[in-house]
Amino acid sequence: MGKLPDMTKHRGFPSGMPGTGVQFTIRRANPKGVTPIKKLPRRARPGTQEHRIDAAFLHALWHYFGAEPFERGNLDAARLNLLFGREVLPADKDFDPLSYEAMLVINEKVARESFPEAFEDVMEI
Repeated sequence: MGKLPDMTKHRGFPSGMPGTGVQFTIRRANPKGVTPIKKLPRRARPGTQEHRIDAAFLHALWHYFGAEPFERGNLDAARLNLLFGREVLPADKDFDPLSYEAMLVINEKVARESFPEAFEDVMEI
């Protein structure tokens, strides 16, 4: 097996949603290649577990990074893809969806409309 690409690990970022098996971070780079970041349709409706998971992930992003651009690093692509293009956007014109070094930023206006609970100091899950 070849050398895995470098990947920033966001120390202290929640690894997932307790009690669900849903992960927010990955342990190591994907040996088969970087999972692309792309906008995926979101079917979760407010009040559903899937909506709460998306809100909890956004809550973690907001409380870890705030309004500042952040590196994709070890953040889970599946979770990012459900917010990408809406609540999470590329931070620059040179965005590479296949890079662990890609820079992202929270679209605060849209995120606050979609998931107001994610911006509370403490979020009940």
